[in-house]
Amino acid sequence: QVQLVESGGGLVQPGGSLRLSCAASGITLSIYNVRWYCQAPGKERELVATITTGGGTFYSESVKGRFTISRDNAKSTVYLQMNSLKPEDTAVYYCYAERALRQYWGQGTQVTVSS
Repeated sequence: QVQLVESGGGLVQPGGSLRLSCAASGITLSIYNVRWYCQAPGKERELVATITTGGGTFYSESVKGRFTISRDNAKSTVYLQMNSLKPEDTAVYYCYAERALRQYWGQGTQVTVSS
């Protein structure tokens, strides 16, 4: 059974940092492109960052320079380092892995940025 499990969310003050983790089981995560999405209340799910199988990274304009996506293939885990957090970053963050016609979502982790 394939599972993607996100962790690391929580409540943080503006300007603070969090590191999200997406741990995979049941698949070899290294052969999947992995994306982080976020979904704020009342809004559609948005792409935040992508890391390819070759390690290439891409970011939305709203997080460029503040967030860093990385992967540890030995641990079958992808990370999202989130720095200089803003209240508008508040959302549920989801991990998504895709390869050809196979795609998997995690259950999400809540990030709340508030003073």
